[in-house]
Amino acid sequence: MTKFILQSKGLQKTYTGLDVAVLNGIDLDVQAGEQIAIVGTSGSGKSTLLHLLGGLDAPSAGDVSILGKPLAEMSETKRGELRNQSLGFVYQFHHLLPEFTALENVAMPLLIRRIPREEAMVLATEILKKVGLAHRMEHMPGELSGGERQRAAVARAMVTKPKCVLADEPTGNLDRYTAHAVFDLLLEMNQTQGVALVVVTHDLELSAKLKRQYKLVDGKLMLV
Repeated sequence: MTKFILQSKGLQKTYTGLDVAVLNGIDLDVQAGEQIAIVGTSGSGKSTLLHLLGGLDAPSAGDVSILGKPLAEMSETKRGELRNQSLGFVYQFHHLLPEFTALENVAMPLLIRRIPREEAMVLATEILKKVGLAHRMEHMPGELSGGERQRAAVARAMVTKPKCVLADEPTGNLDRYTAHAVFDLLLEMNQTQGVALVVVTHDLELSAKLKRQYKLVDGKLMLV
């Protein structure tokens, strides 16, 4: 069995019509429990890279593998299943569904897996307690603060016990204090659950908390 959760080789992305190479040959290996930060200026391709690593977009050239399985060789259905089983996603915007409670939102990835509702709710309750939202589980997203919504988003990403969490500017909409609290929560989950972290951020102070740091410059990853 491969020791890599995620691997990219020669990853390139060019947007048709613009003829602009956003990514130009990215090689990245992510092992279990790793902490990786990717920084870069706005428009440097950080989010594009994360989408390719998560199988949410297809590269112009190169390969991405999850648990040793090349995504290009899989059907969209199989890719979706592998994503749901292996990866968690946290975005700058929480993307919680407004018509569901925090508990129901966190349980959603489990329900998509067709896990029985009662079991899904138990697992979602456990993870919400771990992220400090035991008292907010029955609240709607609109009733939560920005930091609480992002904590719920982290819980949703972690509830399936993924091998790796891909986080795209997870603290971009938060004030300084709350940003550090949410970032520290991700690190705590990394250490207690062994989940690998790949975090895209423009915040150098936050990126410095992670063990391996890259800068995306001219479509290339450079170790900081």
